[in-house]
Amino acid sequence: MKSSGPSPVITIAEQPGCLLVKFHGIQVAASARALVLLEANYPPVYYIPREDIDEKYYARTDHTSYCPYKGDASYYSLQVPGHEGANAVWSYENPKISVDQIREYVAFYPDQVKFELLDSEV
Repeated sequence: MKSSGPSPVITIAEQPGCLLVKFHGIQVAASARALVLLEANYPPVYYIPREDIDEKYYARTDHTSYCPYKGDASYYSLQVPGHEGANAVWSYENPKISVDQIREYVAFYPDQVKFELLDSEV
């Protein structure tokens, strides 16, 4: 689909403090190196380095999507005892050059997880 309008402005910044990600009360990620991506009128999206996730809770799925500004996304489901969040996590493994900072990072649908931000001075 071709858009005749201008590209949205995407900004990526370091998120101060330590970001915890919990799925049904179980911590599935924690990072002091999280990024926050702001795009057009969308809410902020937190990206966590892949090294800071607990991979035992993640299962790759066949689902994919495409963003003309970021590239192809692959998806993961979150799985903890008694709960599954299908395609709750995504990653741009080969993002467009303009957003290369999010390579090797994953993001979460906020309606699937709970975020907790710990102050960096704690």
